[in-house]
Amino acid sequence: MANKKISALSSLGGTPNASDIIPITDVSDTTGSAQGTTKKVTVANLVAASPVQSVAGKTGTVTLSNSDISGLGTAATTDSTAYATAAQGATADTALQSVSAGDLTDGNFDGTSISGFDATINDQTGTAYTLLASDNGKVVVLDNGSAVTVTVPSGLGAGFNCSFVQKGAGQVTFSASSTTINNRQSHTKINAQYGVASIVAYAADTFVLAGDTAS
Repeated sequence: MANKKISALSSLGGTPNASDIIPITDVSDTTGSAQGTTKKVTVANLVAASPVQSVAGKTGTVTLSNSDISGLGTAATTDSTAYATAAQGATADTALQSVSAGDLTDGNFDGTSISGFDATINDQTGTAYTLLASDNGKVVVLDNGSAVTVTVPSGLGAGFNCSFVQKGAGQVTFSASSTTINNRQSHTKINAQYGVASIVAYAADTFVLAGDTAS
């Protein structure tokens, strides 16, 4: 068969096999010519040398975490919800789509603003409620026609914070249980219906009550 230019050869017309051979010029080997020596490589050789990031053997649309992503530098220090279509060869830059607050382990947003944040609502209709550690960051809505007592127990931890809405006519009173609740005016209650107050633990088992309060 007569020699042909590479540009004149027929197209493969399909996916190359791992053992298919591709000509390559090794410019570091000048035994063939000053411009380099023509050699062969296989498709498998090229794939092995590719800098494609590891996707832990997953295919299709996948969710990636730190352990799945290699070589992404600082992007890999925080678990991220990432979606990539491996069959389409998505790059690492396009794979990372979002980082949710729940994925951050150090509690530091590095100066990035938070938008669209909603507090979880905890509706309570009884006349007594004891705060739980899971109420941290929530809004507790208290709705009863009779007086309501909110007990603030020990063990919630420094930094615990919670807001309260007195939705019903029953006045809300905060009661300390092996804790200390401070207020600038020595108040212990929410002022009246539709009043809002918050408590914040600035130290372990030591809280400040603030907002629309009353004695």
